[in-house]
Amino acid sequence: MFRPAGSRQPRNSTSSAMSSTPRASASTSSASGGRRVPTMGERPVVYMVCTGNAARSPMAAAMLRNLDADGRLDVRSAGILTLEGHPIGTRTRSALARHGLVDHAHRSRQFRGDDAAEADLVVVMEPLHLGWVRRNLPEAAPITGSLRRLARDLSPPEGGADAGDVGPRVRALELDTLDPEPWEEIVDPGAGEQDDFDRCSDELRLLVAELHRRLV
Repeated sequence: MFRPAGSRQPRNSTSSAMSSTPRASASTSSASGGRRVPTMGERPVVYMVCTGNAARSPMAAAMLRNLDADGRLDVRSAGILTLEGHPIGTRTRSALARHGLVDHAHRSRQFRGDDAAEADLVVVMEPLHLGWVRRNLPEAAPITGSLRRLARDLSPPEGGADAGDVGPRVRALELDTLDPEPWEEIVDPGAGEQDDFDRCSDELRLLVAELHRRLV
């Protein structure tokens, strides 16, 4: 179960590794390209995706869940080349703890077609991930963007709107038509030392906070 470090009360949301509450029937529209459109009261699904689902994406997901205190988003994480079923390592755990966060329930998992079909937004960490989604899950390309780009370009909801309109705002960016650029990369700390994980977590914290502001 994910919760701020030191908290004794469990959160209502589940970890990305756990089965989510059955979702309400969703409608689709031609404007969405046939993709699922959240219905009233249904939370948009946001996937954080990195390479192994061991450092960047679980940290980003934990941070976004923590910011989303009223549960307006269904935040999950996965990887594109993942050894499944592993908890976060000690360096990732320590980097999260610096921000008062823990995620004991996380288990690494592969990002698959059924995940993409449920997603309203897929947030990746570097151009490599964008290329992988476009090759392997092209149907998800219009809703897949880097964390850096989304934190810069996604339009916040207009007055009176909420997170439920994230789909149209994401599609308006035409993400699948944009060439990935080097500045979009958040460097993988996986082969580094604790300082590398800490720097990555600090960078993620700022970017995720801005993304949250633009999502809800």
